[in-house]
Amino acid sequence: MAAGDTDYPVVIAEGGIKLKTDKMVTDQMYHCIYDGKVFIFYKDEESLLHCYEVENPEAAKAIAENPAELENILRKYAKQDE
Repeated sequence: MAAGDTDYPVVIAEGGIKLKTDKMVTDQMYHCIYDGKVFIFYKDEESLLHCYEVENPEAAKAIAENPAELENILRKYAKQDE
C-alpha cells in the first residue's frame, strides 16, 4: 500500500498527519511526506507507536521517489552512516 490509499493508516489531513493505529500491522513501517519531510511510523509488539523523521536529504528523496523500497533505502543509508 502507499500513502494516499484509503486503507493506509497514515493520512495527511487538514492540520497535519493523522494516524489510524487500529489499521497498523505490528512491526510494519508506514511513511508519509508532510511539509517536505519524510516521516516513518510503526507500532511494536507492545502497541507502542514510534515516529521518526528522515533527516538525510538523499534518503528522504529516495523514499519520496520510490516508497515501495522504504526498508531497503533505510538499510542502505544506515550502512553509510556506520
